[in-house]
Amino acid sequence: MKEPVQPASGSPQPTWYSLTRLVAGRYGAGMTVKLVVLYTQPDDPAAFEEHYLGVHMPLVAALPGLQRAEAGRLTAALDGGGQTFYRLTELYFADQAAMNTALGSPEGQATAADYQKIAPTGSRMFVKLLDE
Repeated sequence: MKEPVQPASGSPQPTWYSLTRLVAGRYGAGMTVKLVVLYTQPDDPAAFEEHYLGVHMPLVAALPGLQRAEAGRLTAALDGGGQTFYRLTELYFADQAAMNTALGSPEGQATAADYQKIAPTGSRMFVKLLDE
């Protein structure tokens, strides 16, 4: 494993980590369902990031049928409200059946169990149907 680098934000992010690389070759047209996960502010952001990037997202990348994944930290609340959420993850699947299959798989169950370990209180998951 390569040594972590310090991005501008100051949080370590391993140089080997690239979710796009982890799911490369599985992108495709016709993505119609997205699982959206909103994480609230963690008590220890550094420990959260280490686990999220080093353990959780590799579990996510192994989900069968995952076509695309996007993840990032939320840095501002432009509407003037409080910054309730810390991180956003979006997982794309071809359809509802593909997402259900992924979540019911052993990989999906392992990912869900890990989510329960790391998700701060108030974190949320939504299913979004994409407009065509």
